Amino acid sequence: MQKLLGASEEDDEEEMEMDVKEEDDEDEENGEKHIAAQMMMGIDGVMASTSSSSGQFQHQQQLQEQVSTPGGGARRSRPLEEKERTKLRERHRRAITARILAGLRRHGNYNLRVRADINDVIAALAREAGWVVLPDGTTFPSRSQGSRPAGGTSAGMTSSSSQMVSQQAPPTSLPGASSGYCTSAEYNACHMKGVFMPTPSPYDLSSSARSQSSGMVGDGGEQTESLPLIAGSMEVINDKQIIGLPPKLPERDFAGTPYVPVFVMLPLGVINLKCELVDPDSLLKQLRVLKSINVDGVMVDCWWGIVEAHAPQEYNWNGYRRLFQMVRELKLKLQVVMSFHECGVNVGDDVCIPLPHWVAEIGRSNPDIFSTDREGRRNPECLSWGIDKERVLRGRTAVEVYFDYMRSFRVEFDEFFEDGIISMVEVGLGPCGELRYPSCPVKHGWRYPGIGEFQCYDQYMLKSLRKAAEMRGHSFWARGPDNAGSYNSQPHETGFFCDGGDYDSYYGRFFLNWYSQVLVNHGDLVLSLAKLAFTGSCIAAKLPGIHWWYKTASHAAELTAGFYNPCNRDGYTAIVAMLQKHGAALNFACAELHFLEQHEDLREALADPQGLVWQVLNAAWDVCIPVASEAVLDLQV
Repeated sequence: MQKLLGASEEDDEEEMEMDVKEEDDEDEENGEKHIAAQMMMGIDGVMASTSSSSGQFQHQQQLQEQVSTPGGGARRSRPLEEKERTKLRERHRRAITARILAGLRRHGNYNLRVRADINDVIAALAREAGWVVLPDGTTFPSRSQGSRPAGGTSAGMTSSSSQMVSQQAPPTSLPGASSGYCTSAEYNACHMKGVFMPTPSPYDLSSSARSQSSGMVGDGGEQTESLPLIAGSMEVINDKQIIGLPPKLPERDFAGTPYVPVFVMLPLGVINLKCELVDPDSLLKQLRVLKSINVDGVMVDCWWGIVEAHAPQEYNWNGYRRLFQMVRELKLKLQVVMSFHECGVNVGDDVCIPLPHWVAEIGRSNPDIFSTDREGRRNPECLSWGIDKERVLRGRTAVEVYFDYMRSFRVEFDEFFEDGIISMVEVGLGPCGELRYPSCPVKHGWRYPGIGEFQCYDQYMLKSLRKAAEMRGHSFWARGPDNAGSYNSQPHETGFFCDGGDYDSYYGRFFLNWYSQVLVNHGDLVLSLAKLAFTGSCIAAKLPGIHWWYKTASHAAELTAGFYNPCNRDGYTAIVAMLQKHGAALNFACAELHFLEQHEDLREALADPQGLVWQVLNAAWDVCIPVASEAVLDLQV
């Protein structure tokens, strides 16, 4: 048997033998009960038909005694040879399962737990095929594929079943994708197999629809309402009318699904470095066009480098106030981004907006406030997570600077919050506003599909690493990997990311766990303060789609970006759990990349956008947080 990751053959063999023994004992017990039941049925039949024959009655009574007496002559035991064959078949089955699991982990990049069984394999394959698998095993196709097939056994729904569940309001949907949250009525409806629900649409479970369905199925003696059926059938079982569902509802029917608001991102340079609105007349015309096509609103970056440009805690919101007034006059909504990063250093940036000047001055005397790679190159795109709690910014920590900025925004635009004009605030957590390390800086020579480099070599991050290594009892682990390649390396060219590389060693697991946890802690800290500053408002965080090298075992590009997501570990569960803790929505910037699945560059980079999308979406849906989607490419539709 091929050895599974994290489990030994001896453990599997012991588990197999225990399971086989339990199955044998259970089969033997069930066999005895079956024989006894058959004999008792025979006794009843003979007694009913030959009640006048005392000799036959005595004969049947003797047979009953033989069956019920342990060791009796009529008892049949399974031969030892059959038991051995059962054990061999079970061992053979488990050996095949073990090889399947090992192959899927190593070559298919399935995130299976160490002690996974065939149910986990089936669930993983179903998710890859586009199905949604809930933790309790309930499985249904995604809404884009059609209706959810009901789960569980056939059951009737009585006239009082409309009070079985209570309707709950789902969280607010966000742009680009509907939330993965389902109401309790929807969830329970998934288990009503064989019951026809005459609702206006496959997903509409309104009170009126439930009242109609309650009249459809009742006791056999009741008069039920006559409603048309679509390719359905009706049966009567135990005085209950069971109405069969049609085998398939029309695909791509979105009638009755939650409304998904659509917001359009305004140009990055709509506000200039003096915090003035650029070309307001042209902007007003564009906003009117958006209004005419019924978009819900616009999204705009509020740049830290513009508003607090010259001195600490001196904020200039003039240009943004004028912009927000124009949006309000057109009765559009606003989604704003607290952008604490530099603009102009990434693909698609058409303007240059640096960090505040006073921060740059501090950086010239203390460059360790910026992220640093192994070669000592600084990246002023955003501040290092190492100074989140270090008072190096004119007496303030980095998170205090972020909080003061967000609080100033909330106070300045209080009327827009109160009127509901500002519907969501997205909090920038790293480069491009995304929760990740700046592992792929174009200014340092990175080009797609390079794996990037770890960004943990400033003095504050190294201090944190030393502390973690000492707590682990291995102070010599207080270093970054020395065989992780360079920005444009490929996984197989490095000793750290190649198959069987150091990423899966004791040191590698320690380092990657620390590296990813620092990122999660950064997001946790900033979002906790954002939740305080924007109490009562919806907040969100943006997650990137690092999809290249996803089909390799190490997922190297994700590791350098801070997502500890190799093929045998789910690196996104900790992130979505952190978002759920703060009631934050997830803005995922990869959802449309599955359209490019056959692109040559993706194949050469062993990329899998669709696989990544499903992994992240399933992780978010498991904790019931809203999901938004932001288009990262210009797609010509």
